[in-house]
Amino acid sequence: MSDLIDEPSEGENTPEFTVTEISGAVKRTIEGTFGHVRVKGEIGRVSRPRSGHIYLDLKDDRNVLSGVIWKGVAARLAVQPEEGMEVVATGKLTTFGGQSKYQMVIEDIAPAGMGALMAMLEKRKAALAAEGLFAPERKRELPYLPEVIGVITSPSGAVIRDILHRLRDRFPRKVLIWPVAVQGKQCAPEVTRAIEGFNAMTPGGALPRPDLLIVARGGGSIEDLWGFNEEIVARAAAASGIPLISAVGHETDTTLIDYASDRRAPTPTAAAELAVPVRSELLAWVEEQGARLTRAATGAVDMRKQRLRDLSRALPRPESLLDSPRQRLDRATERLPAALTRAAQVKRLRLSEVSGSLRPATLMRRLDEARSRLADRAGRLNSDLLTRDIRRKKDAFEQISARLSRVATGQVEGWRNRLQALERIRQTLGYKETLNRGYAVVRGDGDVVTTAKAAKKAAALEIEFADGRYTVGAGAAPRKAKPKETPPDQGNLF
Repeated sequence: MSDLIDEPSEGENTPEFTVTEISGAVKRTIEGTFGHVRVKGEIGRVSRPRSGHIYLDLKDDRNVLSGVIWKGVAARLAVQPEEGMEVVATGKLTTFGGQSKYQMVIEDIAPAGMGALMAMLEKRKAALAAEGLFAPERKRELPYLPEVIGVITSPSGAVIRDILHRLRDRFPRKVLIWPVAVQGKQCAPEVTRAIEGFNAMTPGGALPRPDLLIVARGGGSIEDLWGFNEEIVARAAAASGIPLISAVGHETDTTLIDYASDRRAPTPTAAAELAVPVRSELLAWVEEQGARLTRAATGAVDMRKQRLRDLSRALPRPESLLDSPRQRLDRATERLPAALTRAAQVKRLRLSEVSGSLRPATLMRRLDEARSRLADRAGRLNSDLLTRDIRRKKDAFEQISARLSRVATGQVEGWRNRLQALERIRQTLGYKETLNRGYAVVRGDGDVVTTAKAAKKAAALEIEFADGRYTVGAGAAPRKAKPKETPPDQGNLF
């Protein structure tokens, strides 16, 4: 720091420094001494502002060290820092003169051993389970025979070959492969995008939307499988609208996607076995069901044949059913000639009786009687009779009209008297009658004035008497009351 030392002033032995000089000297000292360090501790407070940087505290049982992870470094971290996680941070120490503090610029961060990873995994698992992402009622049934299967895995590993080979052996189906990184820092975002991408496909489009998804990866250490323990992967699997099978690792390996998926397979090969049935077994089952259906139909037909034979034994012979009708027909045939002869005789006798009443003398007598009745009715219809009838009906009509006129006149007169009585009652109850008894109505500015206080406030007063109105205060001439309009008399309706 000799370059910062100023010459002491006259009479003084201690040199003077500016605040910036002191801050820069401390910064150079700390960065020069701790240019690259690895610090082990527990993550305390974690802050993620909108800028994308991450601010956190590394602590032990005695002290706290502030740390910052810049935005570009934070995006490349394989493990995101969480509160309570024990980690080993790599970076350099520096100072922040604006707040007189020192801090660590972290370039990489990793869990401090297997115990830290498992503790973080259990904490994350408990949080997601509390949200209901692993609830059994959220899980969907797998389709029995999907048309298209979407596989999310590495395109170059043995996993995809095992899945395709197993599908080809059991029941060949269309397979869409979405290549992703299955370990490392790109694993979680790529798997999430693959699940969301398959769900975003349009059913029936140019590229068919899968009916089933398989997320697969071979075995490995917990660090290798950590991408499938990320929260974004578990949430994407739980939100998938397409049924999903997780086949990550071997039987003993368990990741968060296993809990969030609809079905877990211990191995990728087992996932293919869960996805489709065995074609030969399915054909054998169909043939067996067909044979059972044939046997059932044949047995039903045989049983109905036997039942029909049993019922036929209880029925009489057709010949015996016709014996009685044949006998009745023979008897009717024998009686028919005699019946026809008797019917002809009866008709002949009736004809003779009718023809006897149609002799000429009888006809002339009936004609004379008809002429007599016609002449009698013609005499009754002469003009004198019609004239008298018309006159009689006219007199009756005039009498009825006169009676109706009298009744209508009386009813109208009653209505007139009632209206006049109601008018007298209305006038009696109106304020005009009160004015005739010596009272007056005072108005100020168009409103009725009822108090002395309101009369003082009015610019002019108008007093209405029985015979007219008088204005006070405005110099206006008194106005006479309008003459009452006499309602027109109602005339006679008839």
